[in-house]
Amino acid sequence: MSSIIKSALSRRTLLKTYAAGAASLGMPAFLSSPAQAAGVREFSLKAAPGLVRLVPEPHGETPAWCYNGTVPGQQIRVRQGERLRIAVENGLAEETTVHWHGLRVPNAMDGVPHLNQPPIAPGGSFVYEFDAVDAGTFWYHPHQRSFEQVGRGLYGPLIVEEPEPPRIDRELVWVLDDWRLTKSAEISDDFGNGHDMSHNGRVGNTVTINGRVPDVLPVRNGERIRLRLINAANARIFGLDFQGHIPTVIALDGQPITPHAPAGGLVVLGPAMRADIMLDMTGRPGSRVSVIERFYRNLEYRLVDLAYDETPLRDTTPDWPVSLPANPLPEPDLAGAHRHEVIFNGGMMGGMVMAEMGGSMGEGSRAGMGGGMMGMMHRQGIWFVNGKAAEGHVLDPMLTLERDGSHVIAMTNATAWHHPIHLHGHSFRVISRNGEPTRHREWQDTVLIAPRERVEIAFVADNPGDWMFHCHILEHQAGGMMGVIRVA
Repeated sequence: MSSIIKSALSRRTLLKTYAAGAASLGMPAFLSSPAQAAGVREFSLKAAPGLVRLVPEPHGETPAWCYNGTVPGQQIRVRQGERLRIAVENGLAEETTVHWHGLRVPNAMDGVPHLNQPPIAPGGSFVYEFDAVDAGTFWYHPHQRSFEQVGRGLYGPLIVEEPEPPRIDRELVWVLDDWRLTKSAEISDDFGNGHDMSHNGRVGNTVTINGRVPDVLPVRNGERIRLRLINAANARIFGLDFQGHIPTVIALDGQPITPHAPAGGLVVLGPAMRADIMLDMTGRPGSRVSVIERFYRNLEYRLVDLAYDETPLRDTTPDWPVSLPANPLPEPDLAGAHRHEVIFNGGMMGGMVMAEMGGSMGEGSRAGMGGGMMGMMHRQGIWFVNGKAAEGHVLDPMLTLERDGSHVIAMTNATAWHHPIHLHGHSFRVISRNGEPTRHREWQDTVLIAPRERVEIAFVADNPGDWMFHCHILEHQAGGMMGVIRVA
């Protein structure tokens, strides 16, 4: 990592900040509602430039774009079934919107500029209103020039609590992000450059948890923590190794899942993805255990330390239930589902991968490529969905789905890069990878697809309107990997 990270994580800094470790890895106080009339929770957000301390002294504060003056924006927290009314004011010098990522909102509230709403002009405002249908871990961010607006700090967590949450000792929300900082701790201005767009996106040199370079998290043996993880990075994929601890995954993208240990011991989150985990503190009193980021081979680094108090909280691991109640999602009928093919291609080395895969994708997949590999390589754009590179957010639908019908979308990643693919307005079951059924048939709204991988998702198209369908590596979206799915 950068010299900024190395200096920020020096022993001197760790000792200096240890006493404040718990506070620094928690969220700012959640955004309270000034009014709750007739079951409506009212909130306000203002997007505007500000100064934030991403890295410790001797580095200075970093000019960023903030919601209500903080990065991340303050946590919005409600109970399942409540109605939210959120007034958003634009204090930027450019247009913006807010998208409520993962929440199944009405189409007019989805925050995609020109497709769902006019963008909010500088000095203007817009009121979003919708019901918190699903309990879970969600987040909010702009969909207007998101590769820069999100990259400068515009995002925040939105938590919808279950009516009866599982018993825990403590809950933490970690919003993970990375930043491309200069030596003076300023955000590099090279947003949207061709290299980032055609490769793996804007990967930064400084990683933060809740807007600060992480230091230590004080814990106690016997403690049970519910950790809500949100990846708000433009492009970085996280693979967290809680060394010596076995996290239990209880939800993905806000949707409950059969509690299980993550495959290979790593909690893997592509951009925009979330995971709720139960973490039992089983380390020795007085010890320190590092959480290691291991997704990128030979680029592992220590994210944060779990620092154990000398006095245990209890002598044994709690045996409290960890399963979450299901959200009200309609179950797709796989036997009677309509099937659709989607091919993602383009980017650096895309032609090579397409040539390698051309004989293995089948006639149906090749038909979805919109004229074949050579045709795509000669069109404008960097990334393609079924042979088309998006320009702007208003597009002819790439798929029109029968409302309330069951649908299976088979997606092939014919590129050399990972892609976290996000569908607005719906959650879907991930039912297979490379032809093999998934173990947990997990509900998600963003699925990470590896290079050359084929993934099938299934869902009931019960939310009418035109919905964005795109890669959440924000530079890939800006470079064309985006389409519209119409539910009618």
